[in-house]
Amino acid sequence: MKSPTEAGRGLTTRLRTAKGRTTASQKWLERQLNDPYVRAAKAAGWRSRAAFKILELDEKYHLFRPGQRVVDLGAAPGGWTQVAVQRAGEQGKVVGLDLLPMDVVPGAALLQGDFQDEAVERAVLEALDGPADLVLSDMAPNTTGHNATDHLRILGLVELALDFAGKVLTPGGAFVAKVFQGGTERDLLNRMKRDYATVRHAKPPASRKDSAEMYVVAQGFRGANEHGG
Repeated sequence: MKSPTEAGRGLTTRLRTAKGRTTASQKWLERQLNDPYVRAAKAAGWRSRAAFKILELDEKYHLFRPGQRVVDLGAAPGGWTQVAVQRAGEQGKVVGLDLLPMDVVPGAALLQGDFQDEAVERAVLEALDGPADLVLSDMAPNTTGHNATDHLRILGLVELALDFAGKVLTPGGAFVAKVFQGGTERDLLNRMKRDYATVRHAKPPASRKDSAEMYVVAQGFRGANEHGG
């Protein structure tokens, strides 16, 4: 089976007119139109090209299994949630959480709120009917264009997501989060290595080459009691 990049090779679309558009928006639209992952996501019924990122990470690290309990933080528009529902199957439970409202994802429970809120945390665990096996985060702050600032801001988000994962994961569970190039800052990485059996950084093929994004994949959660959480 061809990958989206192989299937889309040789096809190029150019916009006829840039009237009323900035140069940046013109480039963004052309990139979207010519992105094989965008076309493949539309053809497959995924809500975003980001679905391929978690599919590729799963292919490499075997994140999903039937019957899992999965939490997707910052879930909108729902591409990762869709993948989680498909991979966890009918016996699984998937919760998508976002500050923004989301269209229904069949097979998933969708919650609107801040994952730092204790009431929201309780609602997630109630919807899962038990602890999570996998916590996903494709969250990223609005970028400033200043690499050092953006790096610090996303690390802050990762740290908060890691705190949440430590409260809801079952021993042996896994945590996946977006970071920016430069990987995970040393103190945070040391914390992950303490709390998880394996910690790796990966850039799936679906991540655009010119993007600074990477993912940290932490597996084999050692359990809250072992680190005083």
